[in-house]
Amino acid sequence: MAEISTDQYSAGEQGLGYIYQPRFALLRLLQLPESTSVLIEKDDDLDFLDKDGIKTLASLKHKAVGDRLTNLSTDFWKSVRIWLARYNRDGRSEASLRFFLFTTGTVARTSFLRHFLLDPPAHDDEGASLSKLAGDALAATESKLIKSIASEFNVLSDDEKDDFLSRIVILDGNPRIADVPVLVKEQHMRSIRREFRESIFERLEGWWNDVVVNLLTGKRTEAIYGYEVSDKLSAFAEEYKSDNLPITFRGKTPAGEIDAENDPRLFVVQLREIGISSNRIRNAILDYYRAFEQRSVWARENLLVSGEMEEYEDRLADEWSRYKDVVFEDLDEESADTVLLSAGKALYQWADIESGNISALRIRERVTEPYVVRGGFHILANARPSPRVYWHPHFLSRIGGLLGATE
Repeated sequence: MAEISTDQYSAGEQGLGYIYQPRFALLRLLQLPESTSVLIEKDDDLDFLDKDGIKTLASLKHKAVGDRLTNLSTDFWKSVRIWLARYNRDGRSEASLRFFLFTTGTVARTSFLRHFLLDPPAHDDEGASLSKLAGDALAATESKLIKSIASEFNVLSDDEKDDFLSRIVILDGNPRIADVPVLVKEQHMRSIRREFRESIFERLEGWWNDVVVNLLTGKRTEAIYGYEVSDKLSAFAEEYKSDNLPITFRGKTPAGEIDAENDPRLFVVQLREIGISSNRIRNAILDYYRAFEQRSVWARENLLVSGEMEEYEDRLADEWSRYKDVVFEDLDEESADTVLLSAGKALYQWADIESGNISALRIRERVTEPYVVRGGFHILANARPSPRVYWHPHFLSRIGGLLGATE
């Protein structure tokens, strides 16, 4: 992991270095060809592999503002030690390796490290080779740490030293951790409406962090490919089109236990009144929770057109009313309780199982998630002072006594 000097950084700043690693990896993978893959904390902070089999080992350094790399900066030489080990392991000059140092700091103009920049200076140092410049810098150190690295470096032949050093690139002045989201949104979300970019980035990074955790814990063993990021970003963006809405509560559960037997909310009381099983009531509570929270997210992110939710609830209530009239058509005041219960269950069966397949009941054409519809009915069944939908044929006439018993 990228190391940060404790002389310059507080514990909080050091923590930023760890968070920087996956965030920078996301940005870099978006910048590279989609066929590129990345591993995290394998041979270096980041390992990039291109389609030709060339591996780039990348060290990351999130430094204090104004930090500069000099000839004897431990940030550079500790990375050299890591790279030397991989260079030796993979056959030295036969290795398909490159070594990149990404730092938020800058290389000092007087340091020989400037020769490792993407645009190195021309015609200075009197044409001295990189191995000569590195050797001179190492000879000047009194640091035991850097001297030990120098010993490992000097094991290489002169040709191998030149080959090893020629593989190193320093990319300085990289974006700081707080700047990465801005760059992702500005450089890679230009086809997405500006007002949605923040929400989409948050979802993309949330997905990305889950993937990284799975990689680091061994739950995922294969590298992460650039096309996976592109596909996920495209999928999220599609949910913010005019005929769609993002679905972010699939599989989510409320905090605390679900008490299907004693939950006092009106929509649950209604289900108990028609003898719905506890397991099905539990599912109804989940649908209510997911639909309610999903609506709150849509409202906070200003994704709904003015009056859209009210119009949607009117459509649900109208469709329920039409189906209710069919189911209850043959009932009268003399109908037996068992018949009333059966009718109520049939009406709820339609709302619970069948309504999710009716395209006319979607809030928008491409919003096909069933909990949006099912939960919508439960929200209407929970309305006070009187529910807009109900299941038992006589529920409205009995509501006063039932509510008095539950309040």
